[in-house]
Amino acid sequence: MLTLLRLSALWLCGFSVGALHAASVQVTDDRGVTVTLAQSPQRIVSLLPSLTETVCELGQCHRLVGVDRYSNFPASVRALPQTGGGIDPNIEAIVALKPDVVLMATSSRGVQRLEALGLKVLALEPRTSKDAQRVMALLGQLLEVPDALRIWRAIDAGVSAAAQSLPPRAKNLRVYYEVSSGGYAAGTQSFIGEMMARLGVQNIIEPKMGPFPRINPEYVVRANPDLIMIGSRNVQGLEQRPGWAGLRAIRGQHICVFTPEESDVLVRPGPRMAEAARVMARCIAQKGAP
Repeated sequence: MLTLLRLSALWLCGFSVGALHAASVQVTDDRGVTVTLAQSPQRIVSLLPSLTETVCELGQCHRLVGVDRYSNFPASVRALPQTGGGIDPNIEAIVALKPDVVLMATSSRGVQRLEALGLKVLALEPRTSKDAQRVMALLGQLLEVPDALRIWRAIDAGVSAAAQSLPPRAKNLRVYYEVSSGGYAAGTQSFIGEMMARLGVQNIIEPKMGPFPRINPEYVVRANPDLIMIGSRNVQGLEQRPGWAGLRAIRGQHICVFTPEESDVLVRPGPRMAEAARVMARCIAQKGAP
């Protein structure tokens, strides 16, 4: 009886019964799992740097209560509790933060464990530019940020401007981009490879090899790229790799060695992709073979 009286009071105040459920949010993650929340989450744990940066770019950094050990931008997130890595999350630490939702990669081993403990998990793993755009829109929906894709339009315009800044001589260079130790390269199907294409250079990695294939050093020797892009964390011993001393790029010192900060920007498919394009364009203009 009391419930009926309350509903009647709401109706008289101009609310319908359906409005009681209007605040619920429903999104589908990259596993195809639909996650329903009673309202837009106010306490978020993010276990992927690109997702952390996207939440903050949407103006919702204040909702983050914990991040993974690699999330370091913007600077404010460095003060948040760290909850392990994306692959090896600290389950106990995450649970203790009482998040409304946990954002993490589909490849993380912690997804099922967290769900088994009753936590809401949104598993997202952008690998292409289209993925990054979709994740931007989805998180905008989750956080109830209107026109979240305005950010993506600015990113896209920034990448185009970086491409237009390059001199004609820099175009059509054959490039090898090593993403991480162990010879993992940026393939044409990755967001990095797509950016290389937009900047007008040719990726030596064949499309059939996938987004981030592990490359045999001999493959690079046969391809003999004009330009090598690599992070400072992985550059040591480059010339000692079998056959690499004779590479055109190494003989001519056509090598871009990215700082750790630049590498972070380049390997994260998120709101700093326009900055990544500028970093890559500067490399191509300065180190590309004439």
